[in-house]
Amino acid sequence: MSARVLVTGAAGFIGSHVAEALVAAEHEVVGVDNFDPLYPRAVKEDNLRAVSRSPRFRLVEADVARDALPMDGVTAVVHLAAKPGVRPSLEDPAAYTDANVTGTARVLDAARRAAIRRVVLGSSSSVYGDETPAPFAEDAPAITPISPYAASKRAAELLASAFAHLYGMRIVSLRFFTVYGPRQRPDLAIHRFTDLLVHGRPVRMHGDGSSERDYTYISDAVAGVLAALEWTSRPAREGGACVPMNIGGGTRIRLDRLIALIGEVLGREVAIERHPDQPGDVRLTAADLRRAERELGYRPRVGIVEGLRHFVRWYEETHGHHS
Repeated sequence: MSARVLVTGAAGFIGSHVAEALVAAEHEVVGVDNFDPLYPRAVKEDNLRAVSRSPRFRLVEADVARDALPMDGVTAVVHLAAKPGVRPSLEDPAAYTDANVTGTARVLDAARRAAIRRVVLGSSSSVYGDETPAPFAEDAPAITPISPYAASKRAAELLASAFAHLYGMRIVSLRFFTVYGPRQRPDLAIHRFTDLLVHGRPVRMHGDGSSERDYTYISDAVAGVLAALEWTSRPAREGGACVPMNIGGGTRIRLDRLIALIGEVLGREVAIERHPDQPGDVRLTAADLRRAERELGYRPRVGIVEGLRHFVRWYEETHGHHS
């Protein structure tokens, strides 16, 4: 059954892919984005090029932390608008709190006032901090974030729990594990490393290369969002519910191995420029996917080598080949 879904952060990396998938599934999408200047507006407009051709998509330029939201006829919300990134959050923690905590409170309140009970909230694996045993399970306490970004995402989850309890809302907080693929933000590792190698420059590697990440290909992340949206439509036994669920790639890879793999896919020699560990970065992320599989039927389908090949093909189509 088709629905009208509000997607915040619709011009971003994950948001634009989610909007396309919802439109392809014959839903109407009202996209909201404030075109935050973390990276160029033109990149975000390009993200929306395909979906903007559909009569089922409408874009509203607005800031969720301060503007009125277009809730007319909306039956569910996918809230992906956020200030992303661990390192920039160290420089401006107040802006991250405003966008990610106040923004989430205003989205949830607007949904509540419009009698919308179905919400999917974009959260992050960073909420687990450095003390959660691997693989990270959703019932771990997640009370020791090590960056303002991580703290802001955990605060957003706690707000969602309060709204579910008070107003009978059905909310899934999706803890994404390092999503990558076509349209990935230019400041993120895989995009940045690819760009450096294509231009024959050394890759800046922070730490000794032993840190590990669980990387999630974009199509798997989108499948998780759509499954979570479907979960919110199921009848609840009683009252509301707010459930965290991990969306990961299923395997983790060392940083030095990741850089070597990108070099192999590109057919480039890799030169490493070593730098100290970055404050705020966790040593390891690893998703326990049992809850997502049980509740959402979620299983990642794209492995890291295949995903990197897809990403590199998109990068070369978008930015061209360099000698």
